[in-house]
Amino acid sequence: MRRSPEPAERRRDAERSKQQLLDAAVIEFGAHGFSGARVSEIATRAGVNKQLISYYFGGKEGLYRAVADSWRATEPDIISDAHTLGEVVGAYARATIKQPDMLRLLIREGVDRDTAGNDQDAQHERFQGMLADFHRRQTEGELVADLDPAYAGLALFGLSAAPMVFPQIARALGLDPDSDEFATKYADEVAKLVALLAERR
Repeated sequence: MRRSPEPAERRRDAERSKQQLLDAAVIEFGAHGFSGARVSEIATRAGVNKQLISYYFGGKEGLYRAVADSWRATEPDIISDAHTLGEVVGAYARATIKQPDMLRLLIREGVDRDTAGNDQDAQHERFQGMLADFHRRQTEGELVADLDPAYAGLALFGLSAAPMVFPQIARALGLDPDSDEFATKYADEVAKLVALLAERR
């Protein structure tokens, strides 16, 4: 006779299913955007029943927001060892290269102008916090005084994403964005570039 799973086992199974759905959702949303993504495809990719999307996340929109929340939750770890602005941008570049599907999701959101599943208040709060950090760093001399921190922030965000947005250009330049060493080398070079934006004393 098959025994019923213990509560701890059920919790582990639930957490595993949630993570499988989150991982599958990043890929599906990145490929098709929020409107074009199908919950049935996400569930199939995750290897679970599609009813679990409603059960765990309240539906497609809740799943989309959970993906964004999951990414935001990892951000402190991404930059935990980064101190200078260049190191921060380099850390984001390294993370983007290692997790390209999340970047594809952001690109789809921008290209499609589709914010239906996006928590815009959370996104606004996130980037206003980033802007405040840029202002602080400018005060401390990490950015020259005549740079607008908002414009600089947008440009540096693009710099961190460039290899995954333009892999064909990277290859045309003789670089291999798919190689094991590329992420580390690119992050190092980005840190050097950003350091040039500091006040010279």
